[in-house]
Amino acid sequence: MSKKQLIMEKSLDLFARQGFEATSVQQITSYCGISKGAFYLAFKSKDELIIALIDHFMKQITMDIDYTVRNTNKADTLYYFYHTLFTAFLKHSKFAKLLMKEQTQPLNEELLSKMRYYDNLVDQSILAMVEKTYGHKIEPIKYDLVYTIKGLMNSYSTLFLFNTLVLNVELVSKSLVEKTNILANHMSVPFITTDLIKSFKNEVEDMSKESLAELLSQSIEELDESIEKESLLILKEQLLMESYSLAIVKGMLENIRNHPDCKWISYLLRKYFQL
Repeated sequence: MSKKQLIMEKSLDLFARQGFEATSVQQITSYCGISKGAFYLAFKSKDELIIALIDHFMKQITMDIDYTVRNTNKADTLYYFYHTLFTAFLKHSKFAKLLMKEQTQPLNEELLSKMRYYDNLVDQSILAMVEKTYGHKIEPIKYDLVYTIKGLMNSYSTLFLFNTLVLNVELVSKSLVEKTNILANHMSVPFITTDLIKSFKNEVEDMSKESLAELLSQSIEELDESIEKESLLILKEQLLMESYSLAIVKGMLENIRNHPDCKWISYLLRKYFQL
């Protein structure tokens, strides 16, 4: 385990017990058994550490949801969306609970910006899922449905995180599919229109080809010789020259999807190639 990973893992225990504000860098270094110098080699500040933790947690949720929405059959997408979400909450329940609790506290602008960024990405995936599942028939109410689904996600997540209930992922997923279908089939008074969305929602811009190429180069440089590295090289060539079929590109993305150092670039490239 790298020093950076150690700090992130150990600090999460302290943050969960004491909160972000009440936990000092000194407490973190003592708990990790490292010097302050070692901490500041990994992170410039406690805020940077917190943002790194949020990055890690939100990237996992965002990537898992996006992959599920893109790669399940139309009839099963809604169930597996909820299943993926609550499985992720079980896996990362300690940090999810901390994040929900800390949202009631004053947060700095960088932290708020980071959370809004991932919130917008998740909204995009939910919208894609709604359109895939219900088609044009829900066009007038699709944004209301997106926000209703988010309300179900948040309320049920809170229910399980802050109570002693056992989370049966299969049952809650089936139950929420039923509720979502009822809403989709019977809502008739839209509140959130396209114009309203545009007035308060900032669009998340996809990463440019140049930025993706730079990120690919960094990832390639950091990896030892492996299937993942070869796949990244092919993907970079495809990005710059479009040399391969989309079937090959999809195969290369599958090769890197589960590698811990490649998961985010895999997600970004899937969005770029629209796979």
